[in-house]
Amino acid sequence: MPKVLISDKMDPNAAAIFRMRGVEVDEITGKTPEELKAIIGQYDGLAIRSSTKVTQEILDAATNLKVVGRAGIGVDNVDIPAASAKGVVVMNTPFGNSITTAEHAIALMFALARQLPEANAQTQQGLWPKNGFMGVEVTGKTLGLIGAGNIGSIVASRALGLKMKVVAFDPFLTPERAVEMGVEKVDLDTLLDRADFITLHTPLTDQTRNILSKENLAKTKKGVRIVNCARGGLVDEAALKAALDSGHVAGAALDVFESEPAKDSPLFGTPNFICTPHLGASTNEAQVNVALQVAEQMADFLVSGGVTNALNMPSLSAEEAPKLKPYMALAEKLGSLIGQLEGDAITAVAVEVEGHAAELNQKPITAAVLAGLMRVYSDTVNMVNAPFLAKERGLDVREVRHDREGDYQTLVRVTVTTANGDKSVAGTLFGHASPRLVELFGIKVEADLDGTMLYIVNQDAPGFIGRLGSTLGEAQVNIGTFHLGRRNQGGEAALLLSVDGAVTEGVLADICKLAGVKTVKLLRFA
Repeated sequence: MPKVLISDKMDPNAAAIFRMRGVEVDEITGKTPEELKAIIGQYDGLAIRSSTKVTQEILDAATNLKVVGRAGIGVDNVDIPAASAKGVVVMNTPFGNSITTAEHAIALMFALARQLPEANAQTQQGLWPKNGFMGVEVTGKTLGLIGAGNIGSIVASRALGLKMKVVAFDPFLTPERAVEMGVEKVDLDTLLDRADFITLHTPLTDQTRNILSKENLAKTKKGVRIVNCARGGLVDEAALKAALDSGHVAGAALDVFESEPAKDSPLFGTPNFICTPHLGASTNEAQVNVALQVAEQMADFLVSGGVTNALNMPSLSAEEAPKLKPYMALAEKLGSLIGQLEGDAITAVAVEVEGHAAELNQKPITAAVLAGLMRVYSDTVNMVNAPFLAKERGLDVREVRHDREGDYQTLVRVTVTTANGDKSVAGTLFGHASPRLVELFGIKVEADLDGTMLYIVNQDAPGFIGRLGSTLGEAQVNIGTFHLGRRNQGGEAALLLSVDGAVTEGVLADICKLAGVKTVKLLRFA
C-alpha cells in the first residue's frame, strides 16, 4: 500500500480521500527540516502547502519518494530541478483557488478606488471624514492585465461585468483567445500607457521579475492604481514607494511581497497603500478545494499511474493510463534496446507513432522511450527524470505522428542520429498488450525483448547457427528463444537470443571468433 505524508495543515477530507483510495496516510505537521529529513524516507508521497520546503537535502533523504503534491498553485517552496533529477513528480492544483484569488484582486481594486481602509479607520476614530475621501468609479475605466491565464481570465470576466475596458499583456495569449475573453491583446508599453488599473497574474520567472520596475512604473499613466495578488518580486517595492510618494501612482495594493512574511517593507505606512498577508487563496472554499484536488491527484498517480497538473512530466489521466500502459512498455523496451546498442553515439532521438498509437497521448510514449534509452547512463532513471537527463546530455528529441495505415495496426518507431547515420528500431503490440520488436536497423525481426539477450550481427552463411549453438552449449548457456532476420540471402543477418544463465566475457569473445561475426552485444531488459 502506498504511503503519503501530509506535512502542512490541510482540510481533513484530504486524508479521508487518500484512505478511501487505498493510500496509507500520516498527518504530521510543523516539523523542522531536520525532523522531516529523519522521516521522509518512509513515504511514497508528500502533500504540502506553502510551509514545507522541499529542498535538495529533503529530496536526498526521500529514498522512496515518487510524488510531491502542492495544495495550491505556487511551487516556489519546491526544488523542481532537483525533484526532476531524482525522478519525483511535482504536482500542483492550479485551479482550486483561482476564483478566490481573482475575487481578492477585484476586492483590492475596489478598496483602492474608494480608499476603504483609510475611510474605515478614520470613521471608527469618530472623525466622520465625509469630505476627506474622493474616490473614483471603475465603470468605464481601463484595466490592464499582466498575465491572462486562468486567474487573469477570471479577473477579466469580472471586470467586463463591471463595464470596464480590459487590455492584456501575455506573450502566450493568442489573438483567438483574446477575442474569446473579450479583451484587447497589447504589448507591455501600450498597457502601461493606457491602464487606469493594473493587476498582475503571472508566475515569478527571470522574465517577469520586477516587470513593474522603476522604468516601467515611469511609463504608466499618472494616477494609475496597481494590484498584485500573484507573486512577490513582480513589482520593485522601493520604486513603487517612490511612485506613491510622488503621486504618480495614485494607489497600490499588495497581497504578496518579495520577502515573506513581510515584517519591515519600505511600503508600510505609505499613504494610499493597502496590503494583506498573502490572503489570495484564503477562503474556506479554496482551502477545501485544493486539499481535495491534491489528494485525488496524488492518489490517482500512486494507485493507477494517472498524472494530473504535473510540472515536470506529461499529464496522463487515470482513464488514459490503462490504455497507454502497454504502449509505454513497448516504448521503454525500444528505447532500452537502441540505447544499449548505440549508447554514447546518440545525438538526437525521434519517436514516431502510427495506427492506434497515433490516436493516443504521445507525450508519455516519448517519455517512456527516453526512460529506456537513458537507463544506460543511470540506474535510477524513470519517466520523470529521463527528459531531464536527455536535455542534460544535449539530445535533441522530436515527436512525429503519422496519420496513415501501415503493415501493423499500431507501430512505434524510435530513430536515433549517430555519427554513423540514423539507426531505427520499431515495435508493435500483439493482442493489444504484448510488446514485440518487428524491425531492427532495417532488418525484419520479430522478438520479445525480455530478460538477458544476445545481439549478434553476422554474415548470412550455412552452418553459422549450428556453430553458435555449439559454442553456447559448451559454455553451459541455454537458449530460451531464437529470433533471426536478414537483409537478403547471403547478406547481413541480425540475431536476438534470449539466454538462461551467465554469459561471461570469455563466451562473448568465443562468439566473436566465429566466422562471419561482425558484432556481439549482451543486452538486459527489465
